[in-house]
Amino acid sequence: MLSDDAVRLTVILQIVRRRWRLLTVLATVGALLGVGTSLLFSPGYESTSSVLLQGPLEEQELQTEAQIATSSVVLDRTAAALASDVTGAELRDSVSAEVVDGNVIEISGTADTPDRAQQLTNRATQEYVGFSTELVRRATGASTQALATLQQRITDTNRRLTELQESAMPAQGGTELEQLRTTLADAITALEEISGGEQADAAAAFGKASILVLEPARRPSSPAQPAPVQFIAAGALLFFLLGVFTHLVAARADLRLRTASDIAAALGSPVMGSVDVPNGPGEPAANERSAGARGWRARMWRLVRDDRPWDTPELSAPGNDLDRDVRYRRVLARLRGAPDTVLRLVVLVADDDAAAHRAAARLAVAAAVDGGPASVVTDRAAMSQLIQAARDRAGASDVQLSIRSSSDPAPGTHRTMLRVVDVSGARPTIPDCGRVSGALLVLTAGTRTAWELVGIAEACTDAQLRVLGAFVAHRTLPSTARPTGDRPVETTQVGPSGASVDGKAMAGSA
Repeated sequence: MLSDDAVRLTVILQIVRRRWRLLTVLATVGALLGVGTSLLFSPGYESTSSVLLQGPLEEQELQTEAQIATSSVVLDRTAAALASDVTGAELRDSVSAEVVDGNVIEISGTADTPDRAQQLTNRATQEYVGFSTELVRRATGASTQALATLQQRITDTNRRLTELQESAMPAQGGTELEQLRTTLADAITALEEISGGEQADAAAAFGKASILVLEPARRPSSPAQPAPVQFIAAGALLFFLLGVFTHLVAARADLRLRTASDIAAALGSPVMGSVDVPNGPGEPAANERSAGARGWRARMWRLVRDDRPWDTPELSAPGNDLDRDVRYRRVLARLRGAPDTVLRLVVLVADDDAAAHRAAARLAVAAAVDGGPASVVTDRAAMSQLIQAARDRAGASDVQLSIRSSSDPAPGTHRTMLRVVDVSGARPTIPDCGRVSGALLVLTAGTRTAWELVGIAEACTDAQLRVLGAFVAHRTLPSTARPTGDRPVETTQVGPSGASVDGKAMAGSA
């Protein structure tokens, strides 16, 4: 269980070290999704050309020119000039234009190949220059036509005035003469205004018509941003971080205790020692114990996931059988106190903790080997089989160990008597065990919450049992035995007073 402290780099490194296969698979999946995303959203290759608009232009006029460069007329002409299967509407997402420094407009074109991107950009630039020049010429032609119309109107008015003045009846044409004079004055005024502004308009029209291509489109040498490589890297990194974040969230939500100090604090008794417990021969791993979990999906899952939780105390090296026997005997010696003391102990094991049951069985065999005749009381047939298997594995033919149920009569006075009692983590109840020295809780790290341990301690109090301590098992995968001369390093060190101290490994812990 993670504490409320900030997540440190060591925690991230521990997740990566213990779940590197799963994180690698997630990163691969993210990379594959990045490949698919790049096929859908990657712009491909992009080429850009620069166009200069000469003359003083306002910002709004420049924006208008950029819109003209991507107008439907320009794109339709571009598509027709390229003689391709695409239409002008389809080119709208492939051609863009923006105003940059000064009067410069950049026209960009994207395509799936470098050559097509260059060809598209150059053709769109040419069509824009031609269409913009055409618009300016149309405006200049309209102004010239208006000027010619006014001049013709003035000429006609002058001719009519001359006819009226030379007529024999000027009185009858007085009214019409005044109207013609007014019309002539208005036409002359309009002609002067047009003539006066014609030069300025012509200069402006010439400036707009002077469009220079500063830099034609070049053949791109690499894909446009974001490139497919960036999509792939982003997908791999995103899924990798998502996997790490999921582990952190799951660990914070997990209330099961994994360290000796947390277990001792919740139980109210010291941790007497710890031992690594390999999976038994033929025993499925924790991730394949459910029904129907031994198919191909379980085998694939085992390839990417370690069987032990990533946030359990790290083991420097798993011990061999001789090392483990030493640890079991040390625990018994600490519980016994004096060498000649008769030990009558209740061993509490959670009913769903397979590793703790194997540890309890090895503890019973160690009691018979180290302390002379010993007896084990258990009402569970599976527990009897585990003890028998542990005794056979020990290979000691002179082991004096009797296994009986609680209803069988005692075979006599034994130096060590262990009564193994299965308890429920949710609702622990402990039967009357008679006169005993106390109770030892055997549990696997990361299987019980603090409230469950508190409930077991209260059940011991109700049964008038004193909790002497806890013996912590750490599940490991089976490994080849090391030479007995390599002494393992302890994970849980127990001081002379019985208080537990956390270490970094546990192979030499009692």
